Amino acid sequence: ASQVIDAQGLKAGGVRDFAMLFMVGEEILSDGARKANEQTPDTKYIINGEPTENKLAVGTKGILRVDIKTSGKAAHSAYPEMGDSAILKLLDILEDVRRIPLTEDPVMGQATVNIGVIEGGTAINVIPDNASSIILFRTVSLANELRENVEAALKGRCQYEFVRDTKPIRTEHFDGFETEVVSFSTDLPSLTRWGRPLLLGPGSIRVAHTDHERVRKSELLHAVELYTRLVKELKKRI
Repeated sequence: ASQVIDAQGLKAGGVRDFAMLFMVGEEILSDGARKANEQTPDTKYIINGEPTENKLAVGTKGILRVDIKTSGKAAHSAYPEMGDSAILKLLDILEDVRRIPLTEDPVMGQATVNIGVIEGGTAINVIPDNASSIILFRTVSLANELRENVEAALKGRCQYEFVRDTKPIRTEHFDGFETEVVSFSTDLPSLTRWGRPLLLGPGSIRVAHTDHERVRKSELLHAVELYTRLVKELKKRI
């Protein structure tokens, strides 16, 4: 909303050399951004509007997502020796994943891991013959070594697939703007053809995905001012 209002103001002020890009799929696989990146637009900069508390981010963490599935043998829970629990296998694997050492970067901070989804079983009195989990690492460096460590924990114990590997990036920043490093990832790593990346937006990621997610009206209005300043600053650099 802030970017749309800003665009209207820029246009009314005679600025024409900008465009707006709207995409889908950012929360899952950035498929909209990857499709947009098949184009080669004549753009020098791209401003992403994710919530940064109206500070200009200097970098964002990356993502490594791995989906895993375990299989077992169903049986009556009164006779566990007759079955093979896929959930117990999964729990053992997840415990090993939690022990994988994670790197730290002086600017980006500590890499983290979240076991975001666990599913499995059919009934309380049945030994489960299937289970699955989705794991998301927030990375601060290239994920080559992390992938190797994850594979070492998983190989031969389950089915697994690396679904997404998005590298962390450093974003453009200028004097005169408050700055910070954010721990979330964005579509920017998938928009490499759209110019040098900037990240600034109203609202706080700390309330995202909660029952009190919100953006204050005052922050939306302040973001309009900041986007105008950013555009003017970028035009000087083109």
